[in-house]
Amino acid sequence: MKKIIIYSALIAFLVSCSAATDKKAELEKLKVQHDELATKIAQLQAEINPEGAKAEQKAVTVKTTDATACVFNHYIDVQGTVDGDQNIAVSPQMPGIVTAVYVKEGSPVKRGQVMAELDAQVLKQSLEEVNTQLILATSIFQKQSALWEKKIGSELQYLQAKAGKESLEQRASTMKEQLQMAKVVSPISGTVESVPLRVGQMASPGMPTSAIRVINMNVAKITADVAETYAARIKNGNDALVSFPDLGKDIVTKLNFTSRFIDPTNRTFKVECKISSKDVELRANMIAYLKIKDYTNEKAFCIPVNYVQSNQDGKYVYVARQSGNDWNAERRMVKTGMDYNGIIEILEGIASGDKIITSGFQDLNAGEKVVF
Repeated sequence: MKKIIIYSALIAFLVSCSAATDKKAELEKLKVQHDELATKIAQLQAEINPEGAKAEQKAVTVKTTDATACVFNHYIDVQGTVDGDQNIAVSPQMPGIVTAVYVKEGSPVKRGQVMAELDAQVLKQSLEEVNTQLILATSIFQKQSALWEKKIGSELQYLQAKAGKESLEQRASTMKEQLQMAKVVSPISGTVESVPLRVGQMASPGMPTSAIRVINMNVAKITADVAETYAARIKNGNDALVSFPDLGKDIVTKLNFTSRFIDPTNRTFKVECKISSKDVELRANMIAYLKIKDYTNEKAFCIPVNYVQSNQDGKYVYVARQSGNDWNAERRMVKTGMDYNGIIEILEGIASGDKIITSGFQDLNAGEKVVF
């Protein structure tokens, strides 16, 4: 048994020694092949380029554009709604039964025009009684005044007649005003948009079902909510461009109102601009898109934002620079500003006349030869 174990161990040792010897032999063989290949490569290079000249670098085809100064404008885009500068819901000033409605939807009205009336028969009868009493009181006052001028009668009688007459005049005036309150009068000139009132209906002040809506769209206003982030950059007088997608119209205007109040629920503030509706037919609650100019640089270089690349050193663009008869790609570090609608402003690093590489720069390396 012991002999078997010893023979087995001896055989394993001899096999391992043989494997190590085979690997060493294979390594020596590969080294010889490597040296032979290196020699052949050197011979072929010498045959192809016997003078040892540097192989010509292949040029990369690119497109360029000359850098020119431009005016860069930045806008804030928000969605707004259209409304009439005068949009009023007119309701009665006193409760009562509707006895007449004189207008309908779409009717043009003028300022001061009566659109509806409430039942005021009791007031009319009371006013007639007061007018009758006033006639008597006026006659008594005139007679008492004539007597007092002749020093006939007492001053007290004169003053009582005067007070009675003036009191009735005041009552009559108050009742006339009350009668006016029974009429629904348009405070503006415009167009009637809705008439919820019906004859026989009970109407009350301030109720939506009792209000006739009148809109004047000769001057329209566009209102929009702007994020609090832009509060420092938006002021009255900022240029704005109003677009109406449903009408295909663009109108240039200015902001005439910027709210000083930030809505705590959505952190926005209101802006407003006015436009004339002479050239475009506007309707209340129509959607409008508002582009508010909040920044302008009169002397900037404007290029598409995708021309600008970045690495650990910062942002750069590729510029074609002439070297003798050749053109080479130069990686130019730049300082950028704001961007809008795919265009970015270059503040530093570009000069007028520089040839900015606009196509073929994706796989370009600094110093590579380029052709246009």
